[in-house]
Amino acid sequence: MHARTSVPPQLNALGSPPAFRAPKRLARLALAIAALTLLPAAFADRAEAQARGAATVGGGAVAGEPPKKPAAREARGSKARLTRKGLAIPPADAPPKVKKVIRAGNRIARKPYKWGGGHGRLRDSGYDCSGSISFALRKARLMRSSLNSTGFMSWGRRGPGKWITIRANSGHAYMVVAGLRFDTSARSRTGSRWTREMRSPRGYRATHPPRL
Repeated sequence: MHARTSVPPQLNALGSPPAFRAPKRLARLALAIAALTLLPAAFADRAEAQARGAATVGGGAVAGEPPKKPAAREARGSKARLTRKGLAIPPADAPPKVKKVIRAGNRIARKPYKWGGGHGRLRDSGYDCSGSISFALRKARLMRSSLNSTGFMSWGRRGPGKWITIRANSGHAYMVVAGLRFDTSARSRTGSRWTREMRSPRGYRATHPPRL
């Protein structure tokens, strides 16, 4: 009668140690936990991307981003236009300096007439004829200090300009910018310094900013 032999616990029937499956199971479990941890973040990223796309398609502002300023209104071509409120719309073809002159003129277009206004200080409660012109040109950085009407007779270049023409004599001054007249005398009729109506240049000396 033979003695019954038993296979050592560390060996299987083939004489080799059994495969240790615990590390694989632990690895799978770790991967499952990691996937569960990353799923909320993935869904959150996807939701955020969809929200951004919807905001862009709808034309709205994306959360967290500053709203964009609307583009400044411009008229087609090389002539300025006049609104019903008596403000000028700069032409798209005009140089940047000309557009700045027009927009600066709009700021004081309806300000009251004030003798000497715009000479002692740039920001004033009212402006006279030469003070109005000085304000618009200074805001566009075409001149450093205000001038009276006599001073404009010898300012800049002589003769009419392509975009801006200043007409002055010893008692009055006005300017024409991109086809519109900027004149304190127009305010008494329309409530604005801007007007489409031209006046006779007789008795006035024409000057203009260099290259304009």
